[in-house]
Amino acid sequence: FGWAIEVFVHNLTSYKHFFKNDYERARPSMPRMISEGRVLKDDGIIDSIKKEAKEIVEKGPAEWSVETINAKRYFISDALDDFIGSSIRAEDIFIANTLAELVSEFVLRTNRKWIGASKWVVRSLKQYDEEFAKQFVEAFDIFYKTGDKNQVIQLVENILQPFGGKLFHGFSLGKK
Repeated sequence: FGWAIEVFVHNLTSYKHFFKNDYERARPSMPRMISEGRVLKDDGIIDSIKKEAKEIVEKGPAEWSVETINAKRYFISDALDDFIGSSIRAEDIFIANTLAELVSEFVLRTNRKWIGASKWVVRSLKQYDEEFAKQFVEAFDIFYKTGDKNQVIQLVENILQPFGGKLFHGFSLGKK
């Protein structure tokens, strides 16, 4: 066909482990590949597996608990405070990378959308909301090009605001 073909070989039970694992980590790699992939050979079973994969993709990931949301808010707040307080460009870059990862996950998961890695971060953000994805990319792009942190800071604060804003004081992990 003029392009690389990647083959994942499974039997009628082994693929289910990957579906479950992908669902739990909120990255539907295998269900997405199967639901969107081109069938090269079928012995009459693939339609039901493609249907199962499509249902998983359409269902979206499990809803985050309040405890998970608060833990994620804490880690985002901590990274944001590091970002605001840093005056070392090399550190700023890596803190921004951490913020981009944490914040993209937070936005997508609090909206019961799939997350991604690498190119799938921006693809997932676009699937969620094209305009938000544009603002997200622009804020980080401006920072990486100019060092101006303001749009990233404003973006993160706006994302946290509906959930109570930044969380630091009084947060405790592991205690009841």
